[in-house]
Amino acid sequence: MSDVIVMADPRVAAVPVRECGEPLVDAAGSTHLRVDHRMADEHGHWRLLRAGVLERLERAAQLLPDGVGLLVLEGYRSPQRQARGFERYRGSLRALRPDLGDAELRAATSRYVSPPEVAPHPTGAAVDLTLCDGHGAQLDLGCAYDATPEQSDGACFTAAPGLAGTAADDRRLLVHALTAAGLVNYPCEWWHWSYGDRYWALETGAPAALYGPRDLTARARAGAV
Repeated sequence: MSDVIVMADPRVAAVPVRECGEPLVDAAGSTHLRVDHRMADEHGHWRLLRAGVLERLERAAQLLPDGVGLLVLEGYRSPQRQARGFERYRGSLRALRPDLGDAELRAATSRYVSPPEVAPHPTGAAVDLTLCDGHGAQLDLGCAYDATPEQSDGACFTAAPGLAGTAADDRRLLVHALTAAGLVNYPCEWWHWSYGDRYWALETGAPAALYGPRDLTARARAGAV
């Protein structure tokens, strides 16, 4: 994994953002996708994605064979939730690896949780998802969704070797459909895909990210969508 660009890499933060103003839309309204509820928040924000992301997911879903679908696990994540997740995981890694310096610890943390200032989930650009069968049951892609590198013994990495059974084939199927539809994978997490964020721009050579962060928390408290 030494050749993987992690989210904490300065090249990610150096990508400019030119907000295009595209709206956040509810993935639950799609006829081509299923939405899982395990990451649900009280406002339903976890189902939200930028319109361009949803359009590409729908395109990817139609590239899958009959009886296989896309299961959306989490889209939008508030900046506050992102920051809490980053600090929590950094703290657990610090306890496991007290030998790491601050820069090394930050890089290691960003394999699993993006630093808040560059995180794609708060922009609506990123989606965590997996494959499901025709009844919506999640397929086995080699390790549990949201498993850390430590918990999964590295099986969370998209190109992890030695996957058992059909997991390798299903993971390749997921990668093929989403890549063909124009999304970019974060190689440390097989379930994390994005379009329009800084990481997408860096990987594709786009001059800028299309989406900046959105804070829906205050609007939700005020009763706005």
